Amino acid sequence: MNWPFKKKTKTGYPKSFAKRLTWRIMLTLLIVMGITSTLIFSGGYLAVNAGSRLFCNRFVKGKATEVEALMSEIRVACINNATVIEENIGNPDKMYDLMERIVKQNPAINSCGLSFIDNYYPQKGSRFCPYAYQEDSVTIKQEDVGQKYNYLEQEWFKRGIEAEEGYWSTPFHQYGDTLKPLVSYMLPIRDKSGRTVAVLGADLSLLDLRAMTESTRRNFSDEREKQAAENGVDSLELQKLQEPDDLEYEPFYFITDTAGTYIVHPFSKKIINDNFIEEAKARPDTLALHLAHQMAAGKRNFVDEDEDGNDLELEDMEVIASFRPVAHTSWSICLVMPALFVDVLGYVFGGVMLLFIVIGLLVIFFVGRLSIKRSSKPLKRLAVSADEVAKGNFNTVLPPMKSRDEIHQLRDSFEQMQLSLKQYVADLREATAQKAAIENEMKVAHDIQMSMLPKTFPPYPERSDLDIFGSLTPAKGVGGDLFDFYIRDEQLFFCIGDVSGKGVPASLYMAVTRSLFRNISLHVSEPARIVNGLNQAQSEGNDTNMFVTLFVGVLDLKTGALRYCNAGHDAPLLMGRDVTLLPCECNLPIGVVADFIFEQQELTLEKDTTIFLYTDGLNEAENIEHAQFGDNRIMDIATSLVADKQLVPMQVIRHMTDAVHTFVGIAEQSDDLTMLAIQYK
Repeated sequence: MNWPFKKKTKTGYPKSFAKRLTWRIMLTLLIVMGITSTLIFSGGYLAVNAGSRLFCNRFVKGKATEVEALMSEIRVACINNATVIEENIGNPDKMYDLMERIVKQNPAINSCGLSFIDNYYPQKGSRFCPYAYQEDSVTIKQEDVGQKYNYLEQEWFKRGIEAEEGYWSTPFHQYGDTLKPLVSYMLPIRDKSGRTVAVLGADLSLLDLRAMTESTRRNFSDEREKQAAENGVDSLELQKLQEPDDLEYEPFYFITDTAGTYIVHPFSKKIINDNFIEEAKARPDTLALHLAHQMAAGKRNFVDEDEDGNDLELEDMEVIASFRPVAHTSWSICLVMPALFVDVLGYVFGGVMLLFIVIGLLVIFFVGRLSIKRSSKPLKRLAVSADEVAKGNFNTVLPPMKSRDEIHQLRDSFEQMQLSLKQYVADLREATAQKAAIENEMKVAHDIQMSMLPKTFPPYPERSDLDIFGSLTPAKGVGGDLFDFYIRDEQLFFCIGDVSGKGVPASLYMAVTRSLFRNISLHVSEPARIVNGLNQAQSEGNDTNMFVTLFVGVLDLKTGALRYCNAGHDAPLLMGRDVTLLPCECNLPIGVVADFIFEQQELTLEKDTTIFLYTDGLNEAENIEHAQFGDNRIMDIATSLVADKQLVPMQVIRHMTDAVHTFVGIAEQSDDLTMLAIQYK
C-alpha cells in the first residue's frame, strides 16, 4: 500500500526514519557503553577491593565495640554491686544472694564469686568464698568453693588484694576443665575501715563471648541450652558441632592477648590452648609474624602484602587482615578474609554490572525501536489531543507520526509542554508532601530530644535532703539547650548548657554533649576533668565550629560541698539567706580550644540553699520592642522569692517562667529557654 506522503523517488521509497534513528542511537550507545562497560568492569573490581578494605576496618571496629560494650557491662555490674557488698560486709550469709543477683541480672556473667582473706569470718573457716553459677538457662546454684579450692595461694587472689582498682585477669580454665575457658573481672572489696578484705570475680565464658559477638549479642546461653535440650546434646558439645569444619574461603575473626594467646577463635579447641605468635613463628613467611607482633603491641592496621609484594598467608591460604586493639583490655581483634574470596567477588561484581549493561542495551534497542516506530506514525488526532491537554488532561496520549512538516514540530512542542506540566504538578505534590513529612519529622525529633532530658519531678521522692526541678522550652521544634542530673555515690552530678545556634544542628550537638556528660561522669567525679574530657571530645573534628557553654557541678549530699566548673556559661544564683551570684572563673566554652585547661572551684552550701541555673534564653528574652528581660529582673525576682521564703525549685522556676512570659508578651520566642533549680535541704 502506498501512503500519500510516501512518494516514490528515483532511488526508491525513502528509508524508514525509525530504523535510521534506532540504528544511529544504538551505534552511539554501543560505542559509549562499550567504553563505559570497560571502565565499569575495571572500576567495579577495584571498588570491591577498596570496599573489602573498608569493610574489614569497619567490621573490626564494630566487633571491637561489641566486645568493649560487653566487657564494660560486666565491669559496671561489678562496680555497682561492690557498694552493696561493702554495705553488707558484716553479713556473710547474704553474700550468696548477692552473688546470685549479679549472675541473674547479667546474662553475660557465667559465674561470680567473692573470695575473702584468710579467716575473715572465723565462723566460716579459714577460706570463705560464696559462689554462684549458671547451671543451665534457668537454674542458678550457690556454693562455698573455698572449702574445696585453696584460692589463698593463687596469684590472681594476691594481685586482687594488692590492687587499687578492678582489672581483667588472664584467661584460665575453670578448675582445670579445658572445656570451660574463662576470663574474670577482678575487683577489690574493702570494709568500712578501707582495708581490702575480699576479691570479687565475675567470670565470662570465652565460648559465650564468641557466641554473643557472632549473634549480635543475643542471649546465647538460653538459645544454646534450648537447642541442647531439644537434641539431647550437651551444650558445650553442641557448640563444638556448630563450628565450621575448616576455614577455607571463609572470612573469620579471632582475638588474642598481648602474649598471643587466643581469646576468641572459630575453633574452640584453640582458645587459651594455642598461641598466634608461636604459630606465626612456625610459618616460613615473616608477614604473619609481623601481624602477630603488631597485634601484641596494641597497634591498628590493615595487612595484605609486604613491601616485596608477598601475600599474607594464614590457615594455609592467602588472606587480607584488619586488626585493632580492644579498649580497656590487653586484647586485640583481627578479621581475616581470603584473598580469593575478594578476587572472585570483584570479578562477579564487575561481571554482573557488565551483564546488566548488555541487558539494558538490548532492552533499549527493542523498546526504543518500537517507541520510535510508533511515534513516527501519521498524526490523526492532534487537534483533539491538544484540546484535551489544554483542559488539564495531561495524561492524554499524543498520536505518533512520521511526517517531517510543521505538524511534527507542533506535536513535539505539545509533548514537551505536556511533560513539563505533568512534572510541574508532580513536583508541586511532592513538595507539599515533603513539607508535611518534614513537619512530622521535626515533631518526632522534638519528642526524642525531650525524652533525653529528665522529665519526672520530683526525681527522687524518697530523698528528704534534695529537691530538683527543671524545664526546657525550645525556640524551634528542636533546640540546643540541655540540662541533666543524676546521683552516684551520694553525689549529685548536674549540668546545664547552651549550644551555639538553633534548630537541628544544635539539637544534635546537644545530644552528643549530654551523652558525653553521662559517659565521662560515670568514671570521673571532678567537674574540671569532666569538662576537660567534654572539651577534648567536642573539639576533635569540629568542622562546623560549634561550641557549647556549660556549667558542671558535683554536690556532695552528705557534706554540702559543691565542686563546680564553668565553661563560659552564665553564673548561677545562690538563693538562701539572701541572693548571691556563684563566683565563677572566666573559662572558655567547650569546643573552642582543644587543649584549654578548665579551672575547678568549690564552696560549701548552707542547708535550704537553692541553686538556680539558667541559659541566656532567660536574661536575653526580648519583648516586641526588643528590650531584654535582663539580669536585674532575674535578681529582683530571686530576691522577692527569698524574702517570701519560696525556695522550692518548682516555685522558683514557675515564678521565673510567668515573669518572662509576661514581659515578652506576644513577641516570638527568639532563643531556647532552660532553667534548673536544685535545693539542698
